[in-house]
Formats: sequence, structure tokens, C-alpha cells
Amino acid sequence: MSQSANNALESLLQTMTALRDPETGCPWDRKQTFDSIVPYTLEEAYEVAEAIELKDWSAIKEELGDLLFQIVFYCQLGKEAGKFDFQGVMEGLNQKLVARHPHVFDDANLSTDEEIKANWEKTKQVERDQKMAAKSVLADVPLALPALSRAEKIQKRCATVGFDWKTLGPVVDKVKEELDEVLEEVILEPQIPERIAEEVGDLLFATVNLSRHLGVKPEQALSDANRKFERRFRQVESNVLQNVNSLRLCTLNELESEWQKVKQQEKNDSSC
Repeated sequence: MSQSANNALESLLQTMTALRDPETGCPWDRKQTFDSIVPYTLEEAYEVAEAIELKDWSAIKEELGDLLFQIVFYCQLGKEAGKFDFQGVMEGLNQKLVARHPHVFDDANLSTDEEIKANWEKTKQVERDQKMAAKSVLADVPLALPALSRAEKIQKRCATVGFDWKTLGPVVDKVKEELDEVLEEVILEPQIPERIAEEVGDLLFATVNLSRHLGVKPEQALSDANRKFERRFRQVESNVLQNVNSLRLCTLNELESEWQKVKQQEKNDSSC
């Protein structure tokens, strides 16, 4: 790291210390705790992801700064509590990276992506085993992960101990089974909302498993589907509002017809 980078980092740490000063610091920053800033950390991480998706380089730089501030904030809290500090976090991270890349920092011969990934997972598993001993393989799956990502990680962890189907057929069958169970609850009289919600959750979990077996990241797939739907619906709005004052004046059939036109136009454009 260059001297200027070291100076910038030291200045940032000093700024954080000043913000938390019991007498002269910022009242908002002084009252924060580990728990209270977690929502802001998640928000900043999503804003980084959105800026990257948009390829907005200025925004990426700014949002990464905001995310770094969250890390510095946690380190300041850890230092005040006598638990850890920023230097300790950096040292731990560096040791972990070196240990997980023996093909770079040692003499291990790992030449393909598959070999590197397998070694990475093996090293992570050894680290987990050392930390958890007799604990569950699911013990350190973060609760704060988005639900789709957490479901995928849970399933991957279970697969490491053999609790996983080896072929696609049973995975697909499970999705169909869970869908049938949703519909069984829906047709009951009276309906039990809690039971319906439970079965819908099972269906979503099974769908995540299908995504995993197909090599598709469910969180990214749903994010892409959201964007696609939004793009198409905005076009439907634009088309409809050229003729009427409000979408509410249209019937469902009319809106569906316009939706199909937009889909077809996208297909035509993509084939050109």
C-alpha cells in the first residue's frame, strides 16, 4: 500500500474515532451499536450491487466508500469494547486469503477453475470444522442473508454431507409435489392462511433447489426477472396511456393483450 493510501486510511480511522468521541462526537454516531447499524450495512451492500449492475463507475466509487464506512464503524465499536480493531480485521483477512490461495502464495499446483474452486471449498470446510467441532454444518449460515441466498447456502451445506439428490428428476418432482400441496391447501374450506404460507415457503425452497441443480443463482435470477417484468410493464403503461388516461380503465384482457405485444416486440428486436 502506498504512503498516500496509508495516510488516507489513517485519516479515515481518525475521523471515525472523532465521530464516536463521547464528548465532541456526533450524537447519532455516538448512540449506535452493532445491532443498530446492521440495516444500514445491508442497504449499502445493495446500493453497491445496484451501482455495479448499472455500470455507474462514479456511483460504484461512492457506494464502496459508504460500505467501507460501515466496516470502519464496526471496527471502532469492536475497539471500544476491547474485542478487535481494524488492524486485527485486516491481518485476519490477509491470513485467510493467503491460506486459501496456495497456488499463488505456496507451491500447490492448481491450474483449472475446478481445481481452484475445490481447494477453496476444502479449505473453508477445514476452517469450519475447526471452529464448530461437533456443531451443525448449518451453524454459521448467516441469518441476515436474503431468503433466496440463504436457502441456497443451506442446501449447499447439506450437500457437502451427502444430503442431496444426484440427478435432476427428483428435484423437479419435489417442486411439483410442493405445488400440489399449495393447491390442496387453497381448495380447503375454510382456508388456513398460515398453512398456505407454509406450503408456499416449501415451494419456494424447492424452487431454489431446482435453481441450484441447474447452476442458476436464484437471487440473481429473480432480480433479473424483476427487472424484465418492470421493463415490460412500463412499456405496457406507455402504450396504453397513449390512448386512455388510466390503466384502470382497461380490462385485464386488454392489458394482457398489450403485454403479449410487448413480449413479442422484445423477441423480434432480439432476433434482429
